Amino acid sequence: MDTLTEVLDNLRASGALIGQNVLTAPWSVCVEAGSTITVVSMLRGEGWVLHDDADPIHLGTRDLAVLTGHGSAVVASDREGGGDPTCALTADGVRDDASGRLLEQERLGLGGEGDTSPLVAGHAMLAGAFRASGRIAERLLGALPPVLVVPRAQQRGRALDLLESELEHQEPGQQAVLDRLLDILLIGALRDWFALPHTPAPAWYAAAGDPVVGPALRALHADPAQEWTVESLARRAQVSRATFARRFADAMGEPPISYLAGWRLCLAADLLQEGDDTLESIARQVGYSNSYALSAAFTREYGVRPSRYRAQARSGARHPLAS
Repeated sequence: MDTLTEVLDNLRASGALIGQNVLTAPWSVCVEAGSTITVVSMLRGEGWVLHDDADPIHLGTRDLAVLTGHGSAVVASDREGGGDPTCALTADGVRDDASGRLLEQERLGLGGEGDTSPLVAGHAMLAGAFRASGRIAERLLGALPPVLVVPRAQQRGRALDLLESELEHQEPGQQAVLDRLLDILLIGALRDWFALPHTPAPAWYAAAGDPVVGPALRALHADPAQEWTVESLARRAQVSRATFARRFADAMGEPPISYLAGWRLCLAADLLQEGDDTLESIARQVGYSNSYALSAAFTREYGVRPSRYRAQARSGARHPLAS
């Protein structure tokens, strides 16, 4: 499994089309910060993406913007912000910015009757929010900039065309179809962005295509419990030990065994959060000899014992590692 697939494999979309009742200029939609990644496109009209860590970014009709969850952002009708936000896009839908309640389809301007298309407005925004909880997603997505934009001319897939076609008709199972297409749209947007000239791709993406580092990364991810050494990884990469160690550190910014240790702890954290396996079982799955060794390494790395981490995750804490 390649690294991009590992990031996206467990993400699932919660789609929304924001239509004419909300997007009456001047308009603005707040995109909530936190453990989500969001894809946005203006199906009708144009807009601006405003983020504290970036200059205002123009969003033309059918351009794709991906917001990676680093801080909050605003999508607005103008570069000054479009006034007070009308609503907020969250992982579970579109919420009224004043009451916090989820907006109904009619309030969003999508409650057309009969064969009326929901895309008749001057402005219509497609937005899909993806829950991205977990240490693996955080580790890999954290290397991306806060806002990525793929211009319409650089999009190679047809997911946006299929989404628009689906929105033109009201048929049974529509939300399920839209959510699946949003999954494809996000994957395609990231692929297309990585393919753009001069894209500052994160180390893990660039290294995956390296003929020396790539095979080692795939081996580590496929079998993290294996007793990997620099020598065994160098054999997998078919180069000398010294060449492999130098090439890996240059590509990933840390030595291979250090990377492996961090990856194992990320896996352990996600297994604690998502499943019911015992700590002893998790230790074996990620390459530790026993639960005591894993607990010591986990506590040293994250400042919290595995049992407390699991309890915080089960209690619904948004950031289980927060003290």
